[in-house]
Amino acid sequence: MARWQIKNVSMVGVAATVPKNIVMTTDYDFFSNEEAETFNNTVGIKQRHIAPDSICASDMCVAAAEKLIEELHWSRESIDILIFESVTGDYRTPPTSCILQDRLGLSEDCFCMDIPMGCCGCLYAITVGANLLSAGTAKRALLLIGDTALRMGSMKDKSRVPLFGDCGTVVALEFDPDADDIVVDFHTYGKGYNALMTPHGGFRHPATPESFIEEDFGNGIVRAPIHTLINGMNVFSFAISRPPKSIETFLADYNINRDTDIDYFLIHQANKMIVDRIVKKLKLPVEKTPYNLEEFGNLGGASIPSLMVTRIREELQSKPTTLLMSSFGLGLSWATMWLKSKPMVIPELISI
Repeated sequence: MARWQIKNVSMVGVAATVPKNIVMTTDYDFFSNEEAETFNNTVGIKQRHIAPDSICASDMCVAAAEKLIEELHWSRESIDILIFESVTGDYRTPPTSCILQDRLGLSEDCFCMDIPMGCCGCLYAITVGANLLSAGTAKRALLLIGDTALRMGSMKDKSRVPLFGDCGTVVALEFDPDADDIVVDFHTYGKGYNALMTPHGGFRHPATPESFIEEDFGNGIVRAPIHTLINGMNVFSFAISRPPKSIETFLADYNINRDTDIDYFLIHQANKMIVDRIVKKLKLPVEKTPYNLEEFGNLGGASIPSLMVTRIREELQSKPTTLLMSSFGLGLSWATMWLKSKPMVIPELISI
């Protein structure tokens, strides 16, 4: 079973950066006014922050990391682990984490690693980073999590373009013998991999001239094999079935009361229909389930850290907080995490 009970690690800080440029749903010329209103009400995304081509996910993560390091008063030499979770790294090679070690001025003794797990990536990064810290040999870790996912698809794909926003975040972990355990549970349904994929551009199907030939699939969906695709119905069916079942099992296995033992449920902000269905299915207290997708859209792996910064910052800064996190996406993969945090350092949302 892919389940860990991680000891001796505290989450001590979170920061997030978004681009200044905001795109409203009504700005898309493939939507009529009526269609834009329907999209806003059903999918729940009214605006999103979109980075210019000159800004990469790593740039937003660096801005967040610089601010968090400053407010934590961490010496850069004291940071032993740097993980970059993204599907939009700077280059195919080398790993972007190695570049970020230099950009952030970290020690050459720093362990660096890239994790390209998409929407589930935050919980992957926390799990890997926390497990590396738990023995006490390494003391501090920065998890840089972000994407500019819109660039991976076709700008003529009505099924994908309005869903995504851009964001870079950072989560700081620290070795702490007094910390409560972090418990995490992972699952993978690889048979469903083609529901979210980029068909060409890897080594299974290298890019050729044919990779860039666009095809009209109808209903406003025009894309080429080099573009990322979403099979909306398959993803919806997966998201409202497998993650909720895993959460139910998780709560039962650890005897966690959803009403009294959890302060907030942080659910990956895929779209309003999916999040609403999960909340209803699990009978979660709505007041404990924050949303920010109406303002930022689907931020991939940065979704959960961004919720912490933009919706529950004051609570996380001022008091111990118990969180249950649920994320799901590429792979197809999904995970549930339960952690108890001490008061954290959380700078205000950064814009660049």
